[in-house]
Amino acid sequence: MSTIIYPSPIFGPVHSRRLGISLGINLLPADGKVCSFDCIYCECGFNEDHRPSLPLPTREEVAQALEVKLQQMQAEGQMPDVLTFAGNGEPTCHPHFAEIIDDTISLRDRYCPKARVSVLSNSTMIHRHEVHRALMRVDNNILKLDTVDPIYINKVDHPAGTYDVQAIIERMKTFNGHIIIQTIFMRGECNGESVDNTSDTYVQPWLDTVKEIAPQQVMVYTIDRETPTQGLLKATHEQLDAIRDRVIALGIPCIASY
Repeated sequence: MSTIIYPSPIFGPVHSRRLGISLGINLLPADGKVCSFDCIYCECGFNEDHRPSLPLPTREEVAQALEVKLQQMQAEGQMPDVLTFAGNGEPTCHPHFAEIIDDTISLRDRYCPKARVSVLSNSTMIHRHEVHRALMRVDNNILKLDTVDPIYINKVDHPAGTYDVQAIIERMKTFNGHIIIQTIFMRGECNGESVDNTSDTYVQPWLDTVKEIAPQQVMVYTIDRETPTQGLLKATHEQLDAIRDRVIALGIPCIASY
């Protein structure tokens, strides 16, 4: 079972398949997972297996740790390409997410002005005004949309509470193109049911929705690390390339990560 739990509030730098040299910012506890999804493919495992005992890092702790790390990297002569909000769950769940974004942008401008600020989010908190405002300020507002099929989302992403994918899509449109759609494609089974979303049954409605949202970019990827659910399989290079090419045909830049 996958149990990658990241240090908090800063981890890395790591080499990201999509973003380059990435310094991670984890707004969740260092000893567990806090997320509004419970995805069957999550490298951090299932929520119930990693309940944290530590509190969320404070705004002040995040800023202080980030500044110390950037000073260290500056002294070593290797600055990050990107500062990435990711880690043990959903970063926008943090009650001071917006203020932390403000602090991070200030530190980026001071120490590594060429670096981009990225947020990897599952989109569940974008209805909050302060979260929306903060995401409009970052360079890479990367929002998850694994499919537009509610049954598939409930089977694979396991959202907490009520999740209305159409409402999420409408809110994505309010970013007016300042959004990068991130979608995982995979094959295999979970609990005896197929979780293959590479067929046209899933891909075409997703493409139609992507066209409506009109993002600045789309990132399609597949499983890269061990998953908590057995029986999941990577999408093939050919499948990802075909999906990527269909997005590009819409006039939207798209990259595929294997």
